[in-house]
Amino acid sequence: MLLPALPIGFGLVAVTALAAALARKTFFPPSIFLVLVGLGLGFIPGMPRIELRPDLVLTLLLPPLLYSAGVGMSWKGFKANLRPILLLAVGCVIFTAMSVAAVARYLLDLSWAVGFVLGAIVAPPDAVAPMAIAKRFPIPRRVLTILEGEGLVNDATALILFSFAVSAVIAGGEFSFSAAVGSFAAIVAGEILWGMAVGWVGLFLRRMAQEPRVEIVLAMLTPYAAFWVPESLGGSGVLAAVTAGLFVSYNGPRFISSATRLQGFFVWDLVVYLIEGVIFLLTGLQARVIADTLGGADWMRLGLAAVSVTIAIVVVRFVWVYAGTYLPCWIWPSWRRRNPAPPWQETFAIAFTGIRGVVSLAAVLSIPLMSGPGPFPERGLLLLVTFAVILATLVGQGFSFAWVVRKLGLTALGKREADADKQREVKARVAGIDAALTRLDRLESAGLAPETVDILRRRHADRRAYFVAACRDLESGEAVAHATALQLEFLAVERSAIADLYAQGALEDEARRRIERELDLDESRIHHAAESGTGRVG
Repeated sequence: MLLPALPIGFGLVAVTALAAALARKTFFPPSIFLVLVGLGLGFIPGMPRIELRPDLVLTLLLPPLLYSAGVGMSWKGFKANLRPILLLAVGCVIFTAMSVAAVARYLLDLSWAVGFVLGAIVAPPDAVAPMAIAKRFPIPRRVLTILEGEGLVNDATALILFSFAVSAVIAGGEFSFSAAVGSFAAIVAGEILWGMAVGWVGLFLRRMAQEPRVEIVLAMLTPYAAFWVPESLGGSGVLAAVTAGLFVSYNGPRFISSATRLQGFFVWDLVVYLIEGVIFLLTGLQARVIADTLGGADWMRLGLAAVSVTIAIVVVRFVWVYAGTYLPCWIWPSWRRRNPAPPWQETFAIAFTGIRGVVSLAAVLSIPLMSGPGPFPERGLLLLVTFAVILATLVGQGFSFAWVVRKLGLTALGKREADADKQREVKARVAGIDAALTRLDRLESAGLAPETVDILRRRHADRRAYFVAACRDLESGEAVAHATALQLEFLAVERSAIADLYAQGALEDEARRRIERELDLDESRIHHAAESGTGRVG
């Protein structure tokens, strides 16, 4: 008996929130904690069987994540690191799929077509899980940009390969790699053009609306408009959603109002937070679903398959990353002069971070039960191997990531880089305030009222002094922290006084709410200024 969808959805969101709160009190990364919670809940006696619907993930949950990541990504960083991103997102995915297919053919005695199905499923590192873990640590920006760019693009490569491989199995033939390459190129070009068109139309409509709530609704619809059309025509939709996000990221400042940005930031933050949490929880819950499909399987063979494929994808990624990074430098000296090799520590971190996730799980669960007159060959093995790879990489590499980046010295390097970036940011803020003060001098000469000039000059001079102090004390943050604490204390006193006046009946509800909103905005501004001044998010 199927449980109603609404109570299940309510339960998933509630468990996600509680588990995320518990994760903050432990040493577990929230993503890993949610997967383990889901895995444990799935095997509780009497617990209903909750099966992840592949179409739900690929058409409802994935588009906003891809679009939001595209909007939040640095367009300059993406362009600057386009070569390593494409080497990983296209080259490494294809190389991994071929390698896994070879392991499946010669070690597990599967057909080439079934082997390519498995290879396409486990080839792409996840777009969500690696960044959920990596962004918790101060590591160099280039590493984050490459990992994020890879996660945004590689799903398209893998899903297109997957669809061709499944079609080959159902048709009873072998996998045609040349046919897949030609179709892949056409799909990529079409999805990029469609994503740019959707991004342009979305921004045009939002500018016409000039109403923050309408603009946010249009923004929420944009990833689905970009994703659903190519997906329904046989593509993946991934590149279109990512392209739309990057287009909006690059062109948005000219079209999106400040009020929309302020409200949209909180809306998107909540949406992405909930979707990511539910995805990790659902991933863990699928352990029982997969266990129920295996029945009396040959567990020795399944164990061999899981271990061999997991080892293969880890080894293949290291081979590909190191070859793609250093081989051109060794072969062509002119290449080495134009493109110096990055530090080996960064290369190792990129090669190490190959965490698989929900797209692989959704793909394997979408494999049809039947292939022609008979069952789809080795479907149970594909399910188990995929879940084993996800669990091994997410828990194994996820847990050890912090230790690896500390041993490589990347956290110290990332901290120095972040401090240098913050210094430049604060100097830019000071330059902007100086430009405003210069403009104020011109307005004063043109006859602006002296009282207005004095008020504006004091306000901007105070902000300038604040950021100058932040620039001097960036390393310790002591001056900024002290000023922030005092401002927050003053706000608390104001709130207390307003609450007393309201309790005494000297203030109406509407006025109280207006004052509270202004104080809330002021508190948010103080926290944001402190984070901008010190580079620390508290």
